[in-house]
Amino acid sequence: MKYSQDGSQYHIGLKTGDAGRYVLLPGDPKRCEKIAKYFTDAKLIADNREFTTYTGYLDGVKVSVTSTGIGGASAAIALEELVNVGADTFIRVGTCGGIDTDVKGGDIVIATGAVRMEGTSKEYAPIEFPAVANLDITNSLVKAAKNLGYNYHTGIVQCKDSFYGQHYPEKMPVSYELTNKWEAFKRLGCVASEMESAALFVVSSYLKVRTGSVFLTVANQEREKLNLENPVVHDTDMAVKTAIEALKILIRSDL
Repeated sequence: MKYSQDGSQYHIGLKTGDAGRYVLLPGDPKRCEKIAKYFTDAKLIADNREFTTYTGYLDGVKVSVTSTGIGGASAAIALEELVNVGADTFIRVGTCGGIDTDVKGGDIVIATGAVRMEGTSKEYAPIEFPAVANLDITNSLVKAAKNLGYNYHTGIVQCKDSFYGQHYPEKMPVSYELTNKWEAFKRLGCVASEMESAALFVVSSYLKVRTGSVFLTVANQEREKLNLENPVVHDTDMAVKTAIEALKILIRSDL
């Protein structure tokens, strides 16, 4: 079922015109109100399941924030339905765990691409197809992080479906696979781990829209294993400010 009886999208509850062209995508619905405070004249438009949407204006241009919940499956639903109502430019704003030991809690991570170690993207594209962030958005995020003076990293992020499979792989029946792949991703230079970008990047390729991702690093389990300093940071404000600044850059360049 694609639409509800009143013509709104079945899951996110939006109709054409309810969202701006530019949309920020946090996971947590509670972050939407916080992000919307950076908009002018922001209003709550819809709140259904894990999907909360506020719409307002940024530099005079209509923009929105829609939460996606946890994981690629619900993120793909949000993206598809937002595209149905007219959005075409997306920035995922979330949290990640560092993998590369140079990435510390409190650092910003900007994804250039994602490892497709999740299930959703496999129902859109064969596994050989890469999950790659939009270059314009990635460059805007890098410029934004520089403008704000934040410590940031760019690179490939690993995406998975099981949060606890990452943190306690030895407890899982497939521990042999989880551990071996994790070690491979470390050797390949993955900067961080999260859960949504692979699906978002692949679905965006299919729908021919633009998507990028920026994260606040909460902590780094690899630094902890090596008894290195491992600050734990939960305030996502730096990632939000980076995304807002990047949107302003994109809006100006799109004019």
